[in-house]
Amino acid sequence: MVTPVNPPPLDRTSPQQITDLWRQAAADLPDGVRVRVLRAVYGDPRAAAELVPRLTERQAAGIDPLPTEPAELAPSLLRERRAEIRQLPDDTRLLLLLAAADQYPVPTDAFLRAVMAARLDTRSLDAAEAAGIAHAGAGGVVFRDAWTRIAAYETASPADRRDVHRLLAGVLRDKGETPWRSWHRGAGALGPSGRLAAELGAAAGSAGDAGRLDLARALAERAAALCPDPSERARLVAWAATYAWRSGDGDRARRLPAAVADDALIGVLALRAGNASEAFDALLTAVAAQPPAPTEPEPATTLVGQVLVPSAATAASAALGTATPTVHLLARATEAAIYTGDLRRLREAARVADRLGAVSPGTLTGLVAAFDGRYADARDLLKAAAGRCGPGGDPTVLIHAGIAALLLGDHTRAATATVRAAASARARGTPVTVAQAMEFRAYADFWTGRPRAGEAAATDALWQAHATGQDNGACHLQAALAMFAALTADTDVCRERAATARSYALAHGLGLPAALAQWALAFLDLSSGRYAAAATRLRALAAFGPGHGHRAIRHLATPHYVEAAVRTGDTRVARVAHADYHHWASTVRSPDDLALSARCRALLAPGAEAIDHYRTALDLHSHGTRDFERARTELLFGSALRRLRRRTEARDRLHSALEAFDSFGAPHCAAQARTELRALGTPAAPARSGADTPVSRLTAQQLLVARMAAEGATNREIAARLALSPRTIDHHLRGVFTRLGIRSRVELVRLVAESDESDAV
Repeated sequence: MVTPVNPPPLDRTSPQQITDLWRQAAADLPDGVRVRVLRAVYGDPRAAAELVPRLTERQAAGIDPLPTEPAELAPSLLRERRAEIRQLPDDTRLLLLLAAADQYPVPTDAFLRAVMAARLDTRSLDAAEAAGIAHAGAGGVVFRDAWTRIAAYETASPADRRDVHRLLAGVLRDKGETPWRSWHRGAGALGPSGRLAAELGAAAGSAGDAGRLDLARALAERAAALCPDPSERARLVAWAATYAWRSGDGDRARRLPAAVADDALIGVLALRAGNASEAFDALLTAVAAQPPAPTEPEPATTLVGQVLVPSAATAASAALGTATPTVHLLARATEAAIYTGDLRRLREAARVADRLGAVSPGTLTGLVAAFDGRYADARDLLKAAAGRCGPGGDPTVLIHAGIAALLLGDHTRAATATVRAAASARARGTPVTVAQAMEFRAYADFWTGRPRAGEAAATDALWQAHATGQDNGACHLQAALAMFAALTADTDVCRERAATARSYALAHGLGLPAALAQWALAFLDLSSGRYAAAATRLRALAAFGPGHGHRAIRHLATPHYVEAAVRTGDTRVARVAHADYHHWASTVRSPDDLALSARCRALLAPGAEAIDHYRTALDLHSHGTRDFERARTELLFGSALRRLRRRTEARDRLHSALEAFDSFGAPHCAAQARTELRALGTPAAPARSGADTPVSRLTAQQLLVARMAAEGATNREIAARLALSPRTIDHHLRGVFTRLGIRSRVELVRLVAESDESDAV
């Protein structure tokens, strides 16, 4: 249950008290709900503190969408703001209403033109400025905050609102201002109008095509409100939900489709914030409902009241940000199947595509071929998909190119495709897709030994996923961050993130993040010398069923499983696992996969027979990009050489591995290398210091916490930003202070500043 909070009146509440009220209210909320609450109330902690106790249990748990209307979000705060507005003179209130209508909910930049057209006296704003409510700026009126702007609009009578909207529409005459003019015409309407609804619908389509998704959503919603035809109204509500989703307003998107029986939208929303199996079913139902490919393309628009509005098929496609509904519904169904790890569903999607004569995404057909053991077919299909990674492409196509490249072991192309997907999504005004791209970018960052950069990018993407209502994506990113924490030996963070990811994943049928979190814990065990525990965890990846094991993750983790199994004497199972991995590596010819296969063969070979396999592995690593695994190969090779009493070469290999692990910030692996060097009787170099700044001794997670603390953030604020518990942040700061040899935040600020100056030099 959420702790009730009754905020006192504004005039008796200090800023610190308001912040404390919000922290108290948010203490029991999940991370994603906490971020979305702040976004819903425009970042106002007073409004957030008021909203939290008003949430239902399902809303507070993140199951149901949050309210979206101001009166539902913070009614007490809004009443106080309205009371302030009512105390102003009539002329002042009129100017504020005009300014608010020009800014909320759609900014149209027409205030000054409207003032001139109506010959209004702007000196009336002096009263608002004296009251601290608003003041005149270069482009119009600057309100004290978003809630004051909303109150200025909602305090006016409906007739006055319609009048100012008509005034604003009248001054928006340029051709490029058509969508904004249509908005004000719609807002100034007295009642339903098919012609006006169609005009607004067409304007929504134009705004959406131009990447102005917030405007498109508002236009589509208003068009639906004015539309007298129930079927067309449903169509427009579907468009509004689509635009809301693509613009990152997940709560509004999830509330709107409640009135629309649209499997495509329901499936997309469930894919990102619901049960992945249910998402797959809804998406495949939408695919099956698509008509056969026509000899002439279906029109993207339809006539309503003599004005064109988007068609239903185009609306479904727009939710996916793509050209043809069937192909990209299949793409989303493929993602749902990847999330679940359910091979049966992939095959089902492929069968439906064949029956409809649709061209399936390369990731779908490639994965089906791989899981059926047709590796040569899978290679060709995935290579074709990975090749579609040119700049400026469709974000969905680029994300699938990145997934295909990861499966092929081409991490450079995977990084390129996912970075381009994020850039393309930003350029198109679809922030919801940015976090999706970064989910798969994290794999490339981990494998190529970039834990600090990867962790920072994944942490930012985690916040974006929470803010846009993509809890399933946030779960995947939590698992990726657990993997980074395992690499950098942040044991507590690894376990906390993995537990968070697995708990959510198992409840939502998400096999991919559940398996990735399990792999993170296994790698933590492996790098700490707990081989039996690592082997047990990695064997569990073979479990079948949505939300449990995942065949792709099991395959990718095979080299680690072979190492753990060999260390525990279970070579029979290790040989079986390696045989399948080698078959795939030999087919796709990825240098990194072939190198890891050779390493597995070396681990399975007796005595001196392993030497040539290790040399082959290192030669192949030199042509690949998995620098971290190359360092682990050198560590294992050095250990084998030491046992064979080839001391000189063993020392060289181990020193090389140690240097790499230190550069990656992987202390557990570095400790293993030092242990091997000590066994050789060679003094093990201490952890890097010398010319390095003290801050460089911190792990990636500790560095993030230290920087936020140095910038003045409290432990609770840091915990909210990083989606960790305050207790874990306390632990991290104690570790930071111990490693840096300091006792206060004042000293921390100084050391971080000195580190930044050193980096700049």
